[in-house]
Amino acid sequence: MSNVLILASRSPRRHELLALLGVPFSVEVADVDETPLPAEAPDALVVRLSQAKALAVAARSGRPVLAADTIVALDGALLGKPADAGEAATMLRALRSRVHHVHTAVSLAAAGRLATRLSTSEVTFRDYDDEEMVRYIATGDPLDKAGAYAIQHTAFAPVARWRGCYTGIMGLPLREVAELLASAGLAAPDGTTVAQLCQSHTGDRCQCRREE
Repeated sequence: MSNVLILASRSPRRHELLALLGVPFSVEVADVDETPLPAEAPDALVVRLSQAKALAVAARSGRPVLAADTIVALDGALLGKPADAGEAATMLRALRSRVHHVHTAVSLAAAGRLATRLSTSEVTFRDYDDEEMVRYIATGDPLDKAGAYAIQHTAFAPVARWRGCYTGIMGLPLREVAELLASAGLAAPDGTTVAQLCQSHTGDRCQCRREE
């Protein structure tokens, strides 16, 4: 089968997660202005940007396009990707021992229609010390991630607990993606299979699986 679906993201994590669903896809990155609007809520921001990315790529490709956007919100402050190591340190100090929310929206533009799903999770960070944080920043891992961290990073492991969707926190909520693809007539596993895939890939961290 040829690659019908386009994933509008350069994120290796999103490539890895989408591949679990067994749907062939190619990658084409969208070029959109990601500046938040004045007083824009974090959930509204990720919905708007995921839709803009999907529509931008669909307009030039004519193929179904899946796009996503993720933001970390802490007490009303929006934490996107840090510009440099200094900004990453500022974000990680602010998040330490605190509760924040991760909003990920996924949008599918297909056959002249646009559909969107939103995943919001609550995340609590552990009380790591500055030395751990500096070592993590030195790996370069935080620099392409909203909030300057990856929940799946086993060495730093900043997250004490979370409530919501583990793959949504990673950047691509699999259940929502599968629903979008199924609604558009693109092959995707049913909800039970998605939960099993998530459970296996994340190491027994799929809360959707536990809730079934």
